[in-house]
Amino acid sequence: MTRSVCVYCASRGQVEPAFGALADELGAALGERGWSLVYGGGSVGLMGRVARATHAAGGRVVGVIPESMDTVEIAYRDADELIVVDTMRQRKQIMDDRADAFVILPGGFGTLEELSEVITHRYLKYHTKPVVIVNHDGFYDPLLELFRHFIEHGFASASFSEMYDVVDGVAGVLAALEG
Repeated sequence: MTRSVCVYCASRGQVEPAFGALADELGAALGERGWSLVYGGGSVGLMGRVARATHAAGGRVVGVIPESMDTVEIAYRDADELIVVDTMRQRKQIMDDRADAFVILPGGFGTLEELSEVITHRYLKYHTKPVVIVNHDGFYDPLLELFRHFIEHGFASASFSEMYDVVDGVAGVLAALEG
């Protein structure tokens, strides 16, 4: 049963307003269900929005941030639990360990790296947790095409596509995690 959701997403705030609204909606849905958010600990960008929305809806927020990133992502000091670590690897390990599921909202290179790792780890059976990619407004279409390209050319097994679900919004996330 899902009780703690790790959300990977952008720390940048200069994104289309629809993506911010998506982060708000997801955070509210987590909080309304009494689920915990586990995330990168930032107060800016989509990360900050999902955290504030989770809190506003009564959810618990666990942030994990490297000390060196506090000046970039500006730690969310209102988190119920803010874990400050030395490295990005420690950050990801704690987030992975504390989560029952992974949800990937739109993001950049950091989000891509986190997504790739949780899919690969699921394929290698390091975990069996759901991985849900939110392809809002087709944001991840080019990446999903690249994944198909890997498979078509033999660089990935076709079973990689079974390691994640692709949804277009929060209703799909909830269906994937509750169903």
